[in-house]
Amino acid sequence: MRVTLERWGADDIELLERANSPEMTRFLGGPESDDAIAERHHDYLDLWETGEVVMFRVEVDGVAAGYAGWWTEVHEDAPVYEIGCVIEPAWQGRGAASAALAEVVRRAVATGEGRPIVGYANVDNAASNALCERVGFSLVGTGAFASEGEQAGMSVNVWMIDPRRPGGP
Repeated sequence: MRVTLERWGADDIELLERANSPEMTRFLGGPESDDAIAERHHDYLDLWETGEVVMFRVEVDGVAAGYAGWWTEVHEDAPVYEIGCVIEPAWQGRGAASAALAEVVRRAVATGEGRPIVGYANVDNAASNALCERVGFSLVGTGAFASEGEQAGMSVNVWMIDPRRPGGP
């Protein structure tokens, strides 16, 4: 199985739409509106050049299987890259998410900015928490997801890789 990352493109909105199902969003507060999906897609396209959002289409053996990337965020008053990875059900449990997320971490570290990389995983999402650990994140705490709407107050584990610390990636 060959997992590759390709820069997010105009046609990749289809990946967001396919991933916007109750099954795929159950640990994220549920499906988003069509307007929210369109806005996120627009951000993925337009904020790449500034580095505010760096999103990739994940391909497995040349087939679009999900997406992964990072965006600038603030965690405990410090700039970080928040990381995310979404892999469609047909590819789950086969190593695609681990390969994609490890490559995203490598590329985020390679920016040279030295920002810690943070991932938030719903405390009830065993697969996402295991993925973070497998890729080399350290569990640094728990918290409540700060977003508005259905996600507000969602309990999350906070995972981090700090490339500035010994033992970083």
